[in-house]
Amino acid sequence: MTRMIRVLVVDDSALMRKLIPQLLERDNAIHVVGTAMDGAFALKKIEELKPDAITLDLEMPRMDGIETLRQIMRQQQVPVVVVSAHTREGASATFKALQMGAFDFVAKPEDVLAEGMSEIATELIAKIKAAVNGPFHPRPPAPGIIAPPPKRQAPFAPASKIIAVGISTGGPNSLEYMIGHLPSEFPAGVLIVQHMPAGFTETFARRLNECSALEVKEAQSGDLIAAGRVLVCPGDRHMRVRRLPLGDIVVLSDEVKVNGHRPSVDVLFNSVAQEFGADAIGLLMTGMGEDGAEGLGALKAAGALTIAQDEASSVVFGMPRAAIERGYAARVVPLEALANTLIVHCSVRAVPLKEPVRSFGQM
Repeated sequence: MTRMIRVLVVDDSALMRKLIPQLLERDNAIHVVGTAMDGAFALKKIEELKPDAITLDLEMPRMDGIETLRQIMRQQQVPVVVVSAHTREGASATFKALQMGAFDFVAKPEDVLAEGMSEIATELIAKIKAAVNGPFHPRPPAPGIIAPPPKRQAPFAPASKIIAVGISTGGPNSLEYMIGHLPSEFPAGVLIVQHMPAGFTETFARRLNECSALEVKEAQSGDLIAAGRVLVCPGDRHMRVRRLPLGDIVVLSDEVKVNGHRPSVDVLFNSVAQEFGADAIGLLMTGMGEDGAEGLGALKAAGALTIAQDEASSVVFGMPRAAIERGYAARVVPLEALANTLIVHCSVRAVPLKEPVRSFGQM
């Protein structure tokens, strides 16, 4: 018989302390062993109840979620899934929590009394199970993070290659590390689909931009794909590419979810395969599920180089594993070697970098 997953729910809202346990216990494998209204109560209940996982609100009185998480990572190292406010301030705090060791997050719906909470139930349950059943890394491996050189000053040039990246759970820290190691004269354009809700990707792109020598921005329809430019697909949009006489661009849409996701990695990968073929590189990184696996197959069939992140450096190996098992990944590469792999295949020398970079938690 499978052991029940014991969950502690931490939230200052009495309504959320009632709703979240009801949602979680729809799944027969989860048992909510207790709730806490702030961090101080939570730390006591962790000692008493020994939960397998914790859902954590970040905006709480007395001891907020960030300090609570710091104590959990220092003392108990129990997997934490953040339940985050859908605001710019909430997004900023969420990325700080991920940098500190939170496993992942879900965004609180704006209307918790309507269908919103039911919509996040499946996502929250899946992330709790992944956090408990997979290997728990309090921090994704990111040794030797170094400061970027100054940004490229020259006008954008056409990209020598298009690098399409798909990523989910574990993505923010992993992308910070990889993008932070690409030099300012990097000749390729980079397109990223990170599974993330609307309202979070703008803050995410801005933070990546601050630790990178490349220009990183949240994509808008019509944005030019250029050398040294990184475009992050907005939450709740799909991103495709188009080759035009005046330059290559991205196009966003609100079409139906694919593989349960919008944005979907498969949507981007299939579009890049069709438009760029052998002039592309597909990279599938850490994440739950199988989104991107078939798209990586389409890229491989079109002549593109296909890369999957290895298991040891993935927070969750679901997405890369799905592609590897189907034979779609030509190379399997650890996180710490991904930047150099891209540099080599885009024919540019790595630039020696010297000073320590600010992490998300120091911003």
